[in-house]
Amino acid sequence: MGFQFGVSTAAYQIEGAAEEDGRGLSIWDTFSRTPGTTRGGATGDVACDHYHRWESDLDLIQELGATAYRFSIAWPRIQPTGDGPANAAGIAFYDRLVDGMLARGIDPVATLFHWDLPQALQDLGGWGNRDTAMRFGEYAELVGEALGDRVKLWVTLNEPYIHLVLGHVLGVHAPGQQLGMDLLPVIHHQLLGHGLAVSALRRVSSSPITLANNYSPVWPKSGSDDDQAAAMFYDLVQNRLFTDPVLLGEYPPIVEALTTADIDSIVMDGDLRVISQPIDALGVNYYNPSLISAPVEGEDLPFSRLDITGYPTTDFGWPVVPSALKDLLVQLRQVYGDRLPPIWITESGCSYAPVDDQFRIDYHAGHLAAVREAVEAGVDVRGYCAWSLLDNFEWAEGYDQRFGLVHVDFETQERTRRASFAWFREVCTSAAPRPDLQGEPTG
Repeated sequence: MGFQFGVSTAAYQIEGAAEEDGRGLSIWDTFSRTPGTTRGGATGDVACDHYHRWESDLDLIQELGATAYRFSIAWPRIQPTGDGPANAAGIAFYDRLVDGMLARGIDPVATLFHWDLPQALQDLGGWGNRDTAMRFGEYAELVGEALGDRVKLWVTLNEPYIHLVLGHVLGVHAPGQQLGMDLLPVIHHQLLGHGLAVSALRRVSSSPITLANNYSPVWPKSGSDDDQAAAMFYDLVQNRLFTDPVLLGEYPPIVEALTTADIDSIVMDGDLRVISQPIDALGVNYYNPSLISAPVEGEDLPFSRLDITGYPTTDFGWPVVPSALKDLLVQLRQVYGDRLPPIWITESGCSYAPVDDQFRIDYHAGHLAAVREAVEAGVDVRGYCAWSLLDNFEWAEGYDQRFGLVHVDFETQERTRRASFAWFREVCTSAAPRPDLQGEPTG
């Protein structure tokens, strides 16, 4: 199969129907309904109402000409308390959704965990509890049995690093914890859950499996020893902490700084063998590089993140640096060599509100050019999924930040195709032969 163009979404950000058909509470239901946690008090209770509008939303993807749709499955729809048998209504929804994609010529790319942990599991310790990893493996098997090979690519976890930092260090995302640097249980149990999910999916599906990490090329502020050391630490935490165990079977050396407990009490014998089972692809989510210095006065962490200037910025204030995506992909190849499987760009996109959104067109054009340059440098890239199909619930930012190729009026649920939708359709459907990013011509 040639290079694929797709779009991405996440269940809690678009589905709504938060209390329908037996769905249980997630940590994001609890967090967003807590006053002061999200902009304007927004929740995902309705979001894009995709649960009821999924057919017309799939029609948009078909019209776009995308051949892959990366969506996520809401764990609380499948197991309302994170344990026990599958909720039949929840399985039925995703069964219809996957069949709807296939009927429209769209390959389903299913993410099992995009941050919406069942609240009942959080009440028992969440990812800090080893039992959550076991429950995740069981959940993966239930979903795999139901959807099987109709899913064309499985994604176990989405951005475990971001879930760790925003949800468990800074507390600005669900579950709203601030654990300081005692983070290894949350890190390790997410990774163990990934490994157990791989094992489960292999038992019930022959489709390829990956996980999606968020990566950010690291720029030291200066050549000073302190800035260089801080940048190296940051690179190990963001770019290698959730990748080395999967691809190399070992943690990077900074792991000792991330726990106050005995490592052997958390990383048990055989765990890394489970975590490092071969995967078929590596999902890369990319948005921007990181400028890092030695910690400034009063900083509790061993580094400081600084603003990057001199580049265009999104409505989120993130710098737009397409060349850094090429650098990142090349760096992954250099670091992991033959251990690196083929890459999917599982997310890349920008927040920009106008319907006439030349800025978003330029963003994707630049990043696709960077992917091509990386391929020419020897990196095997198989797909690019734009974030996102729809404007959606943007976590703690509520509905203020808009990433969609399609504008959503959240009062009326009216969908309006942005200029970038038409542009991306040309990218997806161009009849002119184009160099395939794996090296073979495609139509």
